Order: sequence, then C-alpha cells, then structure tokens
Amino acid sequence: MRVLYLHPAGAFGGASKSLIELYRQLAGRGVKGTVVTPSGSAQGPFAAAGLDVRAVRGLSQFDNTRYGFYRRLRWIILLRELFLLPFSLWALWRMRCEGFDLIHVNELTLLPLGILAKRLWRVPLVVHVRSLQRKPGEGRRTRWLHALLRRHADAVVAIDHTVAATLGADLSLSVIHNGLSVEATVPSVSQTSQDRPVQVGFLGVLIELKGIFELLQAMRILKQRGVNIRCLVAGENARELSGLKAWVLARLGFGRDVRAELEALIERHELHEQVELLGFVADVRTLYPALDILCFPSHLDAAGRPVFEAAFYSIPSVVAVANPVEDAIVHEVTGLAVPTPDPVLIADALQRLVEDTLLRSQLGQQAKIWAERTFDIGANAARMHALYSQLLSSNPGR
Repeated sequence: MRVLYLHPAGAFGGASKSLIELYRQLAGRGVKGTVVTPSGSAQGPFAAAGLDVRAVRGLSQFDNTRYGFYRRLRWIILLRELFLLPFSLWALWRMRCEGFDLIHVNELTLLPLGILAKRLWRVPLVVHVRSLQRKPGEGRRTRWLHALLRRHADAVVAIDHTVAATLGADLSLSVIHNGLSVEATVPSVSQTSQDRPVQVGFLGVLIELKGIFELLQAMRILKQRGVNIRCLVAGENARELSGLKAWVLARLGFGRDVRAELEALIERHELHEQVELLGFVADVRTLYPALDILCFPSHLDAAGRPVFEAAFYSIPSVVAVANPVEDAIVHEVTGLAVPTPDPVLIADALQRLVEDTLLRSQLGQQAKIWAERTFDIGANAARMHALYSQLLSSNPGR
C-alpha cells in the first residue's frame, strides 16, 4: 500500500511527531510512505522513520482554523500562499508518474492541495484534522470548506473529540487519537528533594499562540511568591528574521522572533534561575524523566500532544482549556485545567502542584493509566490502517 502524505510545516513539532509515530506502526503493516513537506527540521526525523521525503520550499495552504482564519491584516497571508502555489503544484506534478494508492493530508489547511492530488492520481483522499476549526456554519468560508470535505474527502479523521466538535455533523468522520511509542517500562519521574526545584516543562514550537509568554509571566509571579520552581522550555524558534523583512513583518503584526523576546523577558525580570531555554530537542522522551509537571498554556483552547506524552511518564499537566473533554485532560484527575491562559491562573495551578506533592503524584499515576487507555499507538495505528484498507477495498480502480 503506497501512501502519499502531504505535511504542512517544515518545523519539527507535534503534527510531525504524530505522523512519524503513526507511520512507524503502519510501515510494519505494509504501508510505504512518501511525504511532501516544506524544508525544515522535520525532514531528518521523517527520513529516519523510513519515509521517502520530498522537500519543497513550501506548500500552499488555506487557513480557516479558529485562531488563524483570514481577517483584517491576516488576508495578507494569502499572498504567501499564492507565492507558494507554483512550488506546491510542481512538487505534485513531478511525481505524477509514481503510483500511489491513497492520499493522506496531514492537516485540513492543505485540503485544496489534497483535492488537486486526488484528481491527479484518482485515488481516495484522507483528511487528518489536527486543529480546532471555526464553528460549523460560521461564515461562507466555513460552509464552503465543509462542502469541499463532503464532496472530495473519502474519510475525515479528527485527532480528538474537541477537534471533531468543530466539524460538520454530516461528515464521514472518525476520531483516531494520536499515539506514542514508549518502552515497556517507562522510567518514573524521580522524587523531588527539598533542595531541588520542582521542574515544569513547556514543549513545542515557540509561537505566541502556545502561551509561552503567559507561562513566563506566571514564572515571574511564582518567583515573587517564593515558590521553588524551575521551567524548562524545549522547542524550536518558529522564525528568526532580520533586516527589512523583519521590520515590515513586525509592523504588520507578523513574524515575531519569539526566542529573542523570551530572552529579553528573562533578562529584564532576572528569571535566569527560574527559566531555561533548551532550544530544539530532537527526542523529547529524554527530557520527560527530568520533569515533574507539564504546562500547556495554549490560546487554542485544546490540549496538545505534550499533554499525553507527559502522561505516559506519570507527569500531570496544567492546561488552558475552557471545557475539557475526556480525551484532552480530565480536570482534577489527570491534571489541572484553567479556563484561559491567564498568568495568575497558571501560577496558581502550578503552585498548587508544587506544594501538594501527594496530589501531584496521584494525578501523575492517574494520567499514566488514562494515556495507556486512550493513546496506545498500536491500537490507534490499527484503526488508521483499517480505514486505509476499507477505502481501498471500496475503490474499484485499486
């Protein structure tokens, strides 16, 4: 079974890690994958997982996610997508003679490109939805996008029920969770001594929407309160710019150099002992045994991949999510949910877990049970493979 994956981002983040974990399992079931992806740090890990990597300058997208949809100055982003369109089309065209059985789009933003690929190869199309979308029926663009899904997508897969709730009820929709491959015996987090600070981790690409600035403000508050805590920030800087391009993008409200701003905040508030920027970490599984708490203070109102990754290591999470569902975070069971990424709320939740060692341990143990039940990569990959097989068996041309 040959599958063509279209992946939207060059940076190595949660979506690329999830695809790698999935593909490693699918490869053992006879799937041979080719991935078209923008150039970036994800190329190496994709290749190491056995995927045939075709790097391009960029892939043209159409963003209708809840926080990234086009409005006001954000319409300028369409100029970038138009600029990338020739590179995207050429990437598909030069592979036209290669045989693929199925197209797997790894984010809904690539749907238009996925439709073109489906027409080129005349094979089924799977659309993997990883981000919260605008509410069903919210505007003509949303209705148009759902109409495209109904007409062209042979299967729509949401990563959890939070994402699924933002899609139309009339779609052919499956919920297949991301997963993680862990050793049979995962090392437990070491007990924190009275001298060592409780260590909280932030993992992910450094972008404003992930709530990293609010987390640093929370660390500043905790320093003022005298709480013995330290934050390890592991993630690639989303963008490093200089010169005229940096000035223009900054004036338009785009292109923030987040790491540079974080370094300035650490310097200004003297947070060197409270915050450490680790940069890009190739395998975050080496980091989890050093953590006591995971913080995911995102503005996206959803729990990301690091939350269930940490749970496999018996680490509870503090997550910014207004209405947590069972496959995101179970409040007071697998971690603590705060309704918004407010620095004071984040600081209060972290302080509670720092000072209540018994609660932190109990939530961590329950989080591990929850993760093993919900995010087992073998079971979830088997569901994806069954979906692939069903689509191919119903396609008379294959």
